[in-house]
Amino acid sequence: MATLPNPVELRYRGFQALVRELGYVDALRFLRDCGYGAGDYTEERRTVLPKLSVREIAKGIDELVDRRGLEGDSGVKPE
Repeated sequence: MATLPNPVELRYRGFQALVRELGYVDALRFLRDCGYGAGDYTEERRTVLPKLSVREIAKGIDELVDRRGLEGDSGVKPE
């Protein structure tokens, strides 16, 4: 499946899929129940996620790929 070119198209097509499967009333009820969440996502990210450099993240990806026997290279070489 191809990715959609922009967020507006994604929202439009997503809503159309909900309407197709649920009908307008239940699609709107579903969206209302999902809500937009609460809190400060950026601040939560700072406190919850580990502080890793790009090189550390790339090294972790390479290690995961090696463990799973997959092909590929992050392109970033650890120092």
